[in-house]
Amino acid sequence: MKENEIIYPDYEHSILNIINTILKYYKVDTKYKILPNLEEKLSKGYKNVVLIILDGMGEHILKKISPNQFFERNKIDVVTSVCPSTTTAALTTYYSGKPPIETGWIAMSQYFKEYGRAVEMLRKIDSYTGEKINTSRMDVFDLVKYVPIYEQIENAQPRVKAYEINPGHCEARSKRNIKADNIDLLCDSIKSICNNNEKNFILGYDVNPDGLLHKYGCESEEVKEFITQAEKKIEKMCEELKNTDTLVIISADHGHKDIEKVYNILDLKEIQDCIIMPASFESRAVTFWVKDDKKEKFEKYFEDNMNDEFILFSKEEFLKRNLLGYGNKHPKVDDFIGDYIAIAIGDAIIKLETNMCKEKANKKSTHCGFTPNEMEVPLIVVDCK
Repeated sequence: MKENEIIYPDYEHSILNIINTILKYYKVDTKYKILPNLEEKLSKGYKNVVLIILDGMGEHILKKISPNQFFERNKIDVVTSVCPSTTTAALTTYYSGKPPIETGWIAMSQYFKEYGRAVEMLRKIDSYTGEKINTSRMDVFDLVKYVPIYEQIENAQPRVKAYEINPGHCEARSKRNIKADNIDLLCDSIKSICNNNEKNFILGYDVNPDGLLHKYGCESEEVKEFITQAEKKIEKMCEELKNTDTLVIISADHGHKDIEKVYNILDLKEIQDCIIMPASFESRAVTFWVKDDKKEKFEKYFEDNMNDEFILFSKEEFLKRNLLGYGNKHPKVDDFIGDYIAIAIGDAIIKLETNMCKEKANKKSTHCGFTPNEMEVPLIVVDCK
């Protein structure tokens, strides 16, 4: 794997900077870089600013499926995701305006010592058994709370109403939360809000194409159909928003990569011999807690067997390189990251399992790695003044 085929997060030109450019527009104090080309678009001043996040719609997926169409014609930039390039870290970056180093939201599964369990962050369930976490004594999610952008915007601009539109199963982070389980409902809700007499900020989120990509893969007809239809419906929405003084911004949280090779961690006897507890995070961004006397053996195993598939970082190197971003390190970050973290650069996954639960199904495509397919996302802007 050549260095130029690896895309590291650029926290001066990433999804973090998309949301911080919007926050700056609303006079929210922010210490992160803004994107000059997006700031220029916003400089006209708008009654409505709409940000639509299509989960998993990476730049390379979009370019292949729908070249020279509405999204491509209105694309003003390509930016990176965060690290890991996954929904948990990336959506929380959008929702908070902060990088993972500051929020502590890093990956789908994070080990909480307070529960003695790996917890699926977005659904608050045990990562292996699927059991709902019992919070009768303590809700550890209080330890990773942040101030949502909706509250930040309304505090800075009391005349602006901040709306969140997301699927029914998603947690509400705004007091103005609207549920929409498909693109049609998402677009209808946006149009309804934009036609009121208020100044509005709207963040709309759809779980696809990510869900379809996981199930069917990047080359599937199901994914192609969703993206082409979503593009047409958003184009039609933008046409119907003409003269409503609205700016529509469309992007993603991360991209996707098809998987060709699957390692089940239970079958990797050399790794099992080295670790002291189950690995955590995700299948293309894995963190390991390793016995002190086995670290050399662990490193050698990766060098000899997975050098083309993963980059192995020590915890110290990973944090020193600021791969989670810059800022004040959240106090839980040191708990969540083990002695090592392996980030994918090839087409393989390490499936994280234990013997206490049934085997998980393989995904056709996934994310979290440093490949361009996973790391690069489009920035699309449509002026509906």
